[in-house]
Amino acid sequence: MNFRRLRLRSRRLFRKQQKQVESLSAQTEQQIEKHVVKRFGRLSAVRRFVISWLLLVLLLIGGMVGQNIALSNYFQTVQPVPGGIYKEGVLGSFTNANPMYATSNADATVSRLVFAGLLKHDVNNKLVGELATGYTTDANGLTYTLKLKPNLSWQDGQPLTSADVVYTFQTIQNPDAQSPLKSSWQGIEVTAPDPHTVVFTLPSPLAAFPYNLTTGIVPKHILSKIAPADLRSAEFNTVSPIGAGPFVWQAIEVKGSDPKKSQQQIALLPFEDYILGEPKLSEFIVYVYADQQQLLDSFSAGKITAIEGLNSLPKKITNKPGVYIHDLPLNAANMVFFKTTNGILADKEIRKALVQAADVPKIISKLSYPARMVNEPILQGQAGYDPTYAQAGFDLPAAKQRLDAAGWKAGANGVRQKDNKRLTFKLAVADTPESRMVASQLQQQWKALGVDMQIDVQKPSDFQSTLSYHSYDAVLYGITIGSDPDVFVYWASSQADVRSGSRLNLSEYKNSNVDTALEAGRTRRDPALRTIKYRPFLQAWQQDAPALGLYQPRLLHATNGPLFGLSDHSIDSPVGRLNNVHNWQIRQAKVTNE
Repeated sequence: MNFRRLRLRSRRLFRKQQKQVESLSAQTEQQIEKHVVKRFGRLSAVRRFVISWLLLVLLLIGGMVGQNIALSNYFQTVQPVPGGIYKEGVLGSFTNANPMYATSNADATVSRLVFAGLLKHDVNNKLVGELATGYTTDANGLTYTLKLKPNLSWQDGQPLTSADVVYTFQTIQNPDAQSPLKSSWQGIEVTAPDPHTVVFTLPSPLAAFPYNLTTGIVPKHILSKIAPADLRSAEFNTVSPIGAGPFVWQAIEVKGSDPKKSQQQIALLPFEDYILGEPKLSEFIVYVYADQQQLLDSFSAGKITAIEGLNSLPKKITNKPGVYIHDLPLNAANMVFFKTTNGILADKEIRKALVQAADVPKIISKLSYPARMVNEPILQGQAGYDPTYAQAGFDLPAAKQRLDAAGWKAGANGVRQKDNKRLTFKLAVADTPESRMVASQLQQQWKALGVDMQIDVQKPSDFQSTLSYHSYDAVLYGITIGSDPDVFVYWASSQADVRSGSRLNLSEYKNSNVDTALEAGRTRRDPALRTIKYRPFLQAWQQDAPALGLYQPRLLHATNGPLFGLSDHSIDSPVGRLNNVHNWQIRQAKVTNE
C-alpha cells in the first residue's frame, strides 16, 4: 500500500517537474526570440541596407567609367598615322630607274618613286603641278610656258633649275641616247629664259602634250658627264639614281642565281625635301619577283605588305582576314594584235574572220571583275570614239563564209587548208591566270572556225623580250591609252619600224591614210573637230582588222592590312596607283580630336 502511494507520488512529482521544464523551455525560446533572433533580424536588415548602398555606388562608378569611355571615344578616334615600312611586290624584272628608259612595270614603279616631273596626276587622276606651278599656253596651242616652284633641290642637295629640264628633254630627243620616248618629242623646242622658267614650242598643236610633262626630270650635273650613247647602260640607272621625287634610292639586293626564280629588293627612304611634302611612310621597299607563285606565297605569308599587277588572286588570299582588295579601272585596252607584215595573218580576210568568230562578251563574262568592251582603238567616252566604226560583232556563220570565199577549206582534221598550207598560228601570252583564260577561250572559239591557234605562254621576262622584238604571230597584250585618246604610237607606220625607239605598233600596221588621220587628230584641241579628223583612221581600222579589241582591264592591288591614301579613281597606267604615294599610310592609332 505504502509502495503504491510512493509510486503515485513519484509520478505526480515527475509530471510537475516535466511541466516546469516545458515552461522553462518556452520562456527560453521567448527570450531567445526577443533578445537574439530579433536582433539578428535587425542585423540582416542593416546588411541588406549596406549591400544596397554598395550596389548603388558600384552602379554610379560603372556609369562614370562608361561615360569616361564614351567621352574618350568621342574625343579620340582611330586614325592613320605616319611611319611603317611598306613592302610592295611586283612581277617582272627591274632593269632601269631612269625615266628616259623605264618601260616595264617594275622600272616605272621605281622611277616614279625616285623622280619627279613638271606635272603629275593627283589622287583624282587630274593633272597638277609637281616641280612646276602649272602651265600656260598661247591661243594657237603651240607654246607652253611653265614656272618652276621655288627652292627645288635634288636628293643630293644640289639645286634643281630649268637647265635640268632642258637637258632632260633634249637628251630624249637625241638619237644617240636611244630613248623610247623620242617619238613623243620630235620637233619640240625646249628653252629656258631663266633658271625658273621653261618654254616648250611645238611645230603644230598637240592636244595630249601636257601629259608628256609628267616625265621624270633627270639631273644635268650628273648625267651630262656621260656620253648620250652610254646613258642607257650607265650605273646611275641601276646603282645610284638621284631624282627629286618622294623617295631616295638606298640600295638594291638580288636574291637567287636562277633568273626565273630570282628576287630583287630595292630599298627607298623618304625624301625630306620633296616639294609636295615629306612622305609619311618611313621606308618603301619594292620587291620584284620573276616567278608569280613566289610573289603569291610571299604575300600569303605576310612577308610583303602589298601585291600589285596580277590579273587575279587565289581565293585563299582574297578570303584571308585582313586582306584589302583595291580594283582600280585603267584607261587601257586589252587586245589581240595580229602581226600584219608576214605569215598567215598578213591576209586581211583571215584577220577579219578571226574578229567575227570571237565571242568577246562571253570572254568578258568569265572575268573576275566587270569590264567594258573595247571595239575600237579609241576608248568609249573619249574624243574621237564613234560607234559607227566598231569592229564586227560575233557572227560565226559569216566568219566561215568569209574563209570559204577566200579559198580556205576545212580539212580532214577540221583545220582549214589552202594550197597545202594549214590555217595555224601562235598567240603569245604572259603567264597569268587571266591571260591564259582569255587565250583558252579564243582557242576554242577559233577552233570552231577551223583555225588551229596554239597558245605560247611565256614568263614575264621572256614576254617582255617578245614584245620588244615583235617575235610573235599574234600577241595578247594591254596597251595604255590614258586620259587623252592620242594613240599615234600604237598605229602610226613610223612606230612599226625597227629603228623606232619603242616599236609600240605591235601589229606593224601601215596605212598612209591612217598616218594622216592620226596626225590630224592629235593636233586638234577641239573635241568635235578631233572626232572628225579621226574618222578615216577608225574606218580603216575597222576594215583592215589589225587587232581584235577585247576589254578595258583594271589594276588589282591587294594589301595585308589597310592602306590609306590609295586612289580609287580610274588611272592611266599601273604606275598611276602611286599618284598620291607621298600621303600613303599603313599605321593606325588613337588620336585625340581637337
